[in-house]
Amino acid sequence: MVLALVIGDLHIGQRASDLPARFKSLISPGRVQYILSTGNLSGAKTHDFLKNIAPSAQIVRGEFDEAPSLPERKVVQIGMWKIGLVHGHQIAPWGDVDALTGELRELDCDILITGNTHELAVVESDGRFIINPGSATGAFEGSTPREGHKPSFVLMDISDSKLSLYIYRLGVESSEAPDGYAVSMLQFSKHVEE
Repeated sequence: MVLALVIGDLHIGQRASDLPARFKSLISPGRVQYILSTGNLSGAKTHDFLKNIAPSAQIVRGEFDEAPSLPERKVVQIGMWKIGLVHGHQIAPWGDVDALTGELRELDCDILITGNTHELAVVESDGRFIINPGSATGAFEGSTPREGHKPSFVLMDISDSKLSLYIYRLGVESSEAPDGYAVSMLQFSKHVEE
């Protein structure tokens, strides 16, 4: 079992002051082996924070990042899963499933992790998966905040050909979310040829 934190579009210092305290308490060193970030972290302090959480921090550059040395695209192998990372501002139209599926095929991955829209999304496409963790700070996209934009991130539990996604959303009002955040789970399997 390998745990990976999927996070991005924090915009700390630009559109948000910090991670919400409830999320910050969940995201601490020693709990995950990988950070998979879609970028737009906005500053060295945030990059350093993420790099100190896990032994392997895989981060791509968003259009607002201050780290020009970060790659725009990256492919990471975790167990049996080949995972592509891209911020998503390079893909037009933004967030379009067909365009993202094209990127998934081009990178030849099982999973494409993308951001930019700040909208949490998990989509199965062409027998593969596209994951957008949303914005862990709830930073708005564009020039104005949108109603209902909830901070979110994804925790991936990778075990051989099985993948479990734990989706964390802050500000969910329900009796099932007494701590102010809700966790939902999705499970996927990778087809393994014998």
